[in-house]
Amino acid sequence: MLATIHSVALTGIEVCIVKVEVDVAGGLPGWEIVGLPGGTVRESKDRVRAAMRNSGLEFPRSKVTVNLSPADMRKEDPWYDLPIAVGLLAASAQIPVQACQGHIFMGELSLDGSVRSVRGVLPAVAAAMAGGEYRRFMVPQGNAGEAALVKGAEVLPANNLGQVVRILCGDEECPLHWVDTEGIFSSAAIVREDFAEVRGHFAAKRALTVAAAGGHNLLMLGPPGSGKTMLARRLPGILPDLTLDEALETTMLHSLAGLLEQDTFLLTSRPFRSPHHTASTISLTGGGRVPRPGEISLAHNGVLFLDEAPEFRRDALESLRQPLEDGVITVSRISASVTYPARVQLVVSLNPCPCGNIGDPEKECICTPSQIQRYAGRISGPLLDRIDIQIEVPRVRFSDLEGESQEEDSVTIRARIQNARVRQQERFAETGIHCNAQMRPRDVRRWCRLTPTARVLLREAFQRLKLSARAHDRVLKVARSVADLDSSDVIEQNHVAEAVQYRMLEQKRW
Repeated sequence: MLATIHSVALTGIEVCIVKVEVDVAGGLPGWEIVGLPGGTVRESKDRVRAAMRNSGLEFPRSKVTVNLSPADMRKEDPWYDLPIAVGLLAASAQIPVQACQGHIFMGELSLDGSVRSVRGVLPAVAAAMAGGEYRRFMVPQGNAGEAALVKGAEVLPANNLGQVVRILCGDEECPLHWVDTEGIFSSAAIVREDFAEVRGHFAAKRALTVAAAGGHNLLMLGPPGSGKTMLARRLPGILPDLTLDEALETTMLHSLAGLLEQDTFLLTSRPFRSPHHTASTISLTGGGRVPRPGEISLAHNGVLFLDEAPEFRRDALESLRQPLEDGVITVSRISASVTYPARVQLVVSLNPCPCGNIGDPEKECICTPSQIQRYAGRISGPLLDRIDIQIEVPRVRFSDLEGESQEEDSVTIRARIQNARVRQQERFAETGIHCNAQMRPRDVRRWCRLTPTARVLLREAFQRLKLSARAHDRVLKVARSVADLDSSDVIEQNHVAEAVQYRMLEQKRW
């Protein structure tokens, strides 16, 4: 008897419907899985056999052939265990074939028959729903929350293979799983790391405010212990709240990487990723035999923080140039080529020299000039050109630490930033642009209107600092963000002056 069960195959965030065709025929007992199965899928034979036996079900003692169609697409995911087992049961008349129609099945089987969670369920359900042909999904209980985030999806959670059989045979009622997506999303996120804890650093706080207002990349240079990491970790707390679409998009990428937990199936706060300096190029950009999202994609709609950036490999740093410019990254391998979103706010910190004491009035630098030059040269000019705001973070004075003054908290700062972002949303309505940092050259010419005095100042800065055309546009973008914080429709001289000073570090150090 032949039974056809439907599942999905993931290539990045793109989904293809897979037909799991199971044929149980006469002849010597045997089992073959065809249709370009990967190693994980080939091993499913032993898992499915043991799961059926330990669930009190009969494994067919006949020749079994399983075909995964389309046959020219490699199948690597363990979630084919459940559709293969359901196909075997339907082909051997242990469950009605009609009950399986119109369903998408996903799930990995344990040897005792329990259905284990798998990665990538949210993008799989979202893409299958977008096709319009399937609306009913049987997924592991641990993935039911993320699957139910997709509007209109009918989600059946499964705990074990025996329960699946009872549901399909009509012996057990399985209520559809649903979640209050808007309720979860609207719940206020707690700011765990607050700017009120940061003493001093008024210039650095202002720079982070401007960066958050326009979504600009940021570089902080300062001696060890000056507070660069502390400041960077508080940046997500002043960024505008995620929209529902952004939250779903970010959650999909974390689902693909297998980073979602059962009780936190929807990410409601902006991600903050801080990879170690030993991270490889592939771990940053994504890849592997089956290309998966890297750190820059996992930080999508959030912050990617590179602490001690010169300690990263040169090729790893250079690999960030294209996604910082385009907002997407394409990972090409022999087996597949996938494109992941990578719209991040890059924050880079580094010491002024290997020992970190050059220019410090209290500590002596022990580095040679060649060591200092080599250290600074690890951050290339093209990468620096893509960082809009560059600031120095000096050591905190003792008077700042012992003072009793009340520092401004993250909630207050975020309110000003939110007002600036509202202006940008109105300005860029229906353009696909979310913030000033994403403006294209034609948008810069249209929206960055300068007063005559501001234009004179920009011309002088361009000539004296020998700025590139890209740096010229980035200065205008930062000036536009400063003007938005002041609720100004035009860019004035003081706005340009502040934006230009954020490029001075490049001239001093590099």
